[in-house]
Amino acid sequence: MSDTMMSTTDRLVYMANQIARNFAIEGEEVAVEATRRHIRRYWDPLMRQRVIVSLAADPGQFSDIARGAVEALRDAAG
Repeated sequence: MSDTMMSTTDRLVYMANQIARNFAIEGEEVAVEATRRHIRRYWDPLMRQRVIVSLAADPGQFSDIARGAVEALRDAAG
């Protein structure tokens, strides 16, 4: 899918996966926490909410690291 055809939600998932990929060299556990922390710190609440909803709708679109980070965000949000 081209950048111009991505939905906002698709773009957020793509971004989460990119962030996770950048931290992957640190090992999965550290990368999950670093990805969670990055999303928590730099994304606005609506972006975080949308990516959490997209996790529930289709968890397979996330890398393992990104999925772990978004699950941690979801769990912290209650």
